[in-house]
Amino acid sequence: MHGVRNQRVRWRRAAAVGIAVATVLGASACGSDKDEDAGAAEDAKASAPATGTPAPTAGAPDEARLTAASLTDGQKIGRYTASEYVLDGPLGDGYTASPAVCQPLVSLAAEAADPDPAAQVQRKVDIPDEMLGLTVDVTLRSYGGDGAAAVMKSLDKAGKDCAGGFTEERAIASAKYLKVEPAKAPAFASEADEAKAYRFTILDVKGKATLYEYLTVVRSGTTTLAFRGEITGTRDIGGVPPEIMTAAWTAFRSAKG
Repeated sequence: MHGVRNQRVRWRRAAAVGIAVATVLGASACGSDKDEDAGAAEDAKASAPATGTPAPTAGAPDEARLTAASLTDGQKIGRYTASEYVLDGPLGDGYTASPAVCQPLVSLAAEAADPDPAAQVQRKVDIPDEMLGLTVDVTLRSYGGDGAAAVMKSLDKAGKDCAGGFTEERAIASAKYLKVEPAKAPAFASEADEAKAYRFTILDVKGKATLYEYLTVVRSGTTTLAFRGEITGTRDIGGVPPEIMTAAWTAFRSAKG
């Protein structure tokens, strides 16, 4: 699940180490500027965030603000209940797509898709007593600059380029997306800046059963709200339940003021 993320993290850390080494070598070669370069290095070190702590991104809501704008743990939405993920979010966050242009349809999580979000908050919505029932992943992600708009552009391109299908690479298996079709956007989409909705027809990893999943992504400014609905079984749920999306949108708008 974390293979893709860990690999990219190692690449980035390796690149950072290479840059640091080059900087030290350059400083050593300039004897007359040694003190000045050393002082600059100390200043940079002092201002750099601690390892594992992302630098703040201007204009993007942080995790605390996204949490305040999210569904609350235990919140009831009709027959559904929202809850926090016990571990590290849904398994699908670590999945990748082949070809890569289809990635936005699989996962928009940090280290799996570009651009990386500045912050994200996830909730699971389901019927607790139904072990094999519907599950909806509700994720709020914030981006710096025009990152959120770039995500929607990539999603739109993926929806068109991957309409005929693609492969979803999982930890130890692959699943074949047979078809990507537009789906109905939620009623509140007119209040948002952008909205994309898709219906996926998927051949399970054993190549025997046909499954259906739905994805809706809504953008408001620098934040996206993503809803992925799936069920363990071959029944077509007909879309992400509108009451779940409306409840999440209402919580987001209320917090935004």
